[in-house]
Amino acid sequence: MHNSIELSYDHFLASRVKSLQDSGIRKIFSRAALMENCIDLSIGRTDFNVPDALRASAVHAIMDGFNRYTPSAGIPELREGIRSRLEQQHGVPCESVIITSGISGGLVLAFMTLVEPGAEVLVTDPHFIIHKVLVEQYGGVPVFFNTHPDFRLRREEIESRITPRTKMIVINTPQNPTGVCYSREELAMVAEVAAEHGLFIISDEVYEKFNYDGEFVSVMEMHPNTIIVSGFTKSFGMAGWRVGYAAGPKAIIDKMITLQQFTFVCAPAPFQKACAENLDIDLSPYIESQRTKRDFLCGSLHEQYDFIKPAGSLYAYLKVPWEGVSGTEFVEACLDRRLLLVPGAAFSRQDTHFRLCFGAPMEELERGIAILTEMATM
Repeated sequence: MHNSIELSYDHFLASRVKSLQDSGIRKIFSRAALMENCIDLSIGRTDFNVPDALRASAVHAIMDGFNRYTPSAGIPELREGIRSRLEQQHGVPCESVIITSGISGGLVLAFMTLVEPGAEVLVTDPHFIIHKVLVEQYGGVPVFFNTHPDFRLRREEIESRITPRTKMIVINTPQNPTGVCYSREELAMVAEVAAEHGLFIISDEVYEKFNYDGEFVSVMEMHPNTIIVSGFTKSFGMAGWRVGYAAGPKAIIDKMITLQQFTFVCAPAPFQKACAENLDIDLSPYIESQRTKRDFLCGSLHEQYDFIKPAGSLYAYLKVPWEGVSGTEFVEACLDRRLLLVPGAAFSRQDTHFRLCFGAPMEELERGIAILTEMATM
């Protein structure tokens, strides 16, 4: 009987979700599920499995019964291990750490804690999708500052967008989608601007281990009013395990812990234990494998495509080679050849580029690059 009645639930929906759309990345991911023999260079992934030692630790924890709730802040040995390593790495005090349900869980809690209705939040263009969406979901207003064409941070772009309603700056380094790693000088400039205007900083550092050409620098070294969000999803190849963390001022982290009690409750217990037991695992072979693929990509496409060599992350952000064709249109043409990419419009107000993930297996990357080389000459 219900089938004959056209039901509308629009009036039940909260206003914050009525205009919410699937991300450009997930739209491509969903289409990939319906295609056979596709070449998927769209979704952010690595081609290596979780290291053996981590898998063994997780299995042992599961078999040993470590499967119940943990404290919402995370197990103490993992929190303390991360806190002490951050202090050693960056040379500044780290007041507190919360273990989160993936890096996305950390971002959700951080934005929920810091963004209030009407607050303006400065976000780079281009930016990772979730940053804009979370600002909007908690009633804030994302205000974009331009980093094109070289995707660097510039003082005039940031300061020109600061108003009395500005509360926070969001940065991401190494950056998704561009692969840019911000320099110490750039981050010092951002910290100085934030201090002068009384602004907080959220720094998304999920790709910190994937830093190929120099030292990784965090803005937490320069600005105490900073929350960094990172984790093990990418570096340990464990996207499905959902273990991340956030670190920063105790007063902010304490509120995030309280919110976690009423939302995610805690990160998965056995996987927390596995991470705690393997914080010092040698990741250099895994990082080197991604550097090799980065170099192969750049060597293969630098003559046909205009792009900044990615210094970090798993992504290259390439300008469309066809005159008068948008990134969205170019990605659609690639789909006709079973090559999956993400249009730049998913990350930017400019639809001039597309994102390619070089973390895929080398054979798949080679096939994708062959198609892109062919298309550049069409």
